[in-house]
Order: sequence, then C-alpha cells, then structure tokens
Amino acid sequence: MLRNVILQGDALAALRTLPDGCVDMCLTSPPYWALRDYGTATWEGGSADCDHFQCRLSSSKSTLHPTPEKKKMETGIPFKNVCGKCGAKRVDFQLGLEPTPEEYIRKLCDVFDEVKRVLKPQGSCWVNLGDCYGGPVGEPNAPKLSKGRNDGYKAAARVKKHLPAKALVQIPNRFSIEMGNRGWLLRNELIWHKGNCIPSSAKDRFTIDYERLFFFTKSTKYYFKQQVEPSTAGNPVGRNARSVWTINATPFRDAHFATYPEGLCEKPIDAGCPEGGIVLDPFFGAGTSGLVALKQGKDFVGIELNPQYVEIAEKRLTSEMPAVFVE
Repeated sequence: MLRNVILQGDALAALRTLPDGCVDMCLTSPPYWALRDYGTATWEGGSADCDHFQCRLSSSKSTLHPTPEKKKMETGIPFKNVCGKCGAKRVDFQLGLEPTPEEYIRKLCDVFDEVKRVLKPQGSCWVNLGDCYGGPVGEPNAPKLSKGRNDGYKAAARVKKHLPAKALVQIPNRFSIEMGNRGWLLRNELIWHKGNCIPSSAKDRFTIDYERLFFFTKSTKYYFKQQVEPSTAGNPVGRNARSVWTINATPFRDAHFATYPEGLCEKPIDAGCPEGGIVLDPFFGAGTSGLVALKQGKDFVGIELNPQYVEIAEKRLTSEMPAVFVE
C-alpha cells in the first residue's frame, strides 16, 4: 500500500485504484457547492488560440485561463460546457459547480462510497462541509465578490440563481442524510466554532461563525481513542471531550483557496487513526490533513485534482516534515 504520497487526479477515479480496506481513516474537506471555480477545466477540440471566455474581467489572479502564460494579462469567465466562439468542449472533473444541490450531493456521496470501500472495517470518516445561501449574484445576501477573485466566484455563483434568495441551501444536512441512506453511521455532528470568523454585512440574520464536521463509521464497532479535556469538577484525568470546538481559522499564504486549520485535524486524527495507520484525504488541497498525520507519527494518502495544488502541498510537506515525507 502506498504511504505518504499525493495522487494527482480525479478523486473517484483515483480511489478506484486503491485496494479494499487499505486505510484506517478518512479526514477531508470537499469543495463546497457553488463557492468557486478551482480552475481545473481543460478544453477538447476547437481552436488552440481561443481563450474560451464568454466575457472578460480585470482580475489578474484567476486560475481559470487555459494558457498559464496569458493569465497575468487577462482573465474572464469561461463558457460553461461548449465554447461559443470555437466549439471546444469543456472537460472538468471538479466538484462544486453542479447545476443543482441534488447532483452535487449525489456525486459527492459517490466518492464516499469508494472511501467506504477502501476503509478498514474498523475505520472512520470525518468530513468538514460548509453551507451557502441561494439566489444569484446581486440578490440580497448573495456572496460578496472580493476584488481580484470575481472570476472564480462569479463562475461558481451562477449555479445558485434558480434557488430562493436568502434561504440556506442546507448542503450539510442533505449530505449527512444521503450518507446515512448509503449505509454510513453518523456518530457525531461536531461544531467548528470559528473564533475569528469573517465579519458579515448582513443585518437581517445572525452572523454564521461555525461549520460542521461529520464523524461517520462503517459499523458499530470501530477504532476510537477517547479524547479528554480539562474538567471543572477537579477530575485530574479530565472529562470526555465535548462536540463544540473553538478553533481560529488560519490562512495559508501559498494557497489560493480556503484551508482548514491544523487544529481542526488534530483530534480526529488522534482519535480515529492508530499508531502507524494511514489517513486518507481525497480532496487534499494544501495538505493540512497529511501534515498533521505526519506530525502525529502516522502516514497519509492524498488525492488532488489540481496539479498546482499538488505542488503547493508537496512544497509545504517537504518544508515542514523533510525527514518523513516521500514524494
């Protein structure tokens, strides 16, 4: 079994190359629905000189441009499926830009069907997932688009235009219910309380300062190392850890996307992965779960679609854990 490697490619396809029951746990944060375009599309056919943009933007930070050397000069929103200028077909395996929440949940849970297969019988699966509001860009309470990232955000926000504005889409709820329908046991719904959450301009609802971390298992008997925290009752051993964790979000300079903090990974990996075990992350991103696994003396297998992010994760792991990370 491979250890401490990053497999570049589509999560579902890469998982199908792994043998049954080969990893001890899964910890991951999949791309959130309708948040952003991660720039993984390729184009087949058409003209090699076409930029495949249906409109142009002034940002110089997009990862969407099919020609990297032109990225600093011009960006824009690409055609969705077929280029209206040259007829090329857009091919993209990323999750998050599906036209409906239902299709997103189906594709996401298809990935976790494979995760379930590659987990050992006593394995567990931990998934961090955020929510969003419905409505197109420009509707009240629609996501604000920050300067320099309008391209990726607008490309993602387009898919929400058919949903009621101001209504939570309830992506995490839909996901956890479908996971249960597919045979997973939901053991905990943990709350990641963000002590330094991004301020909201909304004045007709409360500011959301948390995300959820779901803890699933394959069966009623599974590996779990009890987590304890200080007790106010004076118990020197401490008390069983509670399910609301206050952890500040920490930006990672080299990544062009949100990364979950190491603090969110520490308890799940300590609780769910035995010494010498393997942590799987099918949406590896900047490699936070792999880094924490290595720091705890455990191994990892990461899968990441975007080759740019594979480079970011490899650089990070090589820099922080040079003695144990093997490319």
